[in-house]
Amino acid sequence: MSAATKTRLDVVPLSRHIGAEIRGIDLREKPDDETIKAIYQAWLDHLVIIFPEQKLSQEDLVRVTNYFGEQGMPRRPPKFFPKGYSSLLPGIMLISNIRENGEPIGALPDGEMMFHHDMIHSEKPDKATLLYSVEIPSSGGNTLFASGYAAYDTLDPSIRNKLDGRMARHHYNYGSVVKGDQKGTEAFGECLHPVFRTHDDTGRKAVYVNRLMTIGVEGMGQTEAEPLLEAVFDHAEKPEFVYEHVWRLGDLLLWDNRCSSHARRDFPSTERRLMLRTTVKGAARPY
Repeated sequence: MSAATKTRLDVVPLSRHIGAEIRGIDLREKPDDETIKAIYQAWLDHLVIIFPEQKLSQEDLVRVTNYFGEQGMPRRPPKFFPKGYSSLLPGIMLISNIRENGEPIGALPDGEMMFHHDMIHSEKPDKATLLYSVEIPSSGGNTLFASGYAAYDTLDPSIRNKLDGRMARHHYNYGSVVKGDQKGTEAFGECLHPVFRTHDDTGRKAVYVNRLMTIGVEGMGQTEAEPLLEAVFDHAEKPEFVYEHVWRLGDLLLWDNRCSSHARRDFPSTERRLMLRTTVKGAARPY
């Protein structure tokens, strides 16, 4: 590893509200502190950032993860870790449909996956998630990212006023891709968080409920809460708030779980998909 290098960042926005590509940087080389701060600010500005054409080792991925805070550790029960997990550095998970001797090497439920925020069903959800593409199918498997800021700023005031200051309940069975699909395991997480979250770094408000994991509003009957939540889901997933990422080999992608949600399109089950995943710990409970 060479000494820290200073890099002029080329930040290219990918949509109006969310997503930017940072070009011309090789993350095998450690940037200097000024460059790392600039990368962090680009992430705050764009919610999702992509570093294309990377050739990272596991050690590189862990180092880059720590530019954004303290690296998280997978919190699902150990028996549900992928079989290849123990061969990776701590904190790295395999996200894959590949099977060896009939057994999956990683965690990747079949089918499309509804919009969700990572670990919203835990007391301190992850601040960020990173995915690094190692193998990709010939088509499909795109990841969609929606700006919670844009959704909040443009939400019908009559809906926002009814939900402002309230807490939503989130429930997730590990492995489910559609709410109530019975594909998850018996392991699950459940927690209450604000319907509209205040971002720790920016102070901005963002929609913090999602179609996959949010099941109700505290202190509100389902007859009242359900249509309100459905209206928020529909609004938050509007195409104008979404960036759809078409994966390429060597893409490293980082998203902010505090102000964005994401979903996945289906891909051919006969083709291999392999990603390395790391997370950044959340510092405190959402507020």
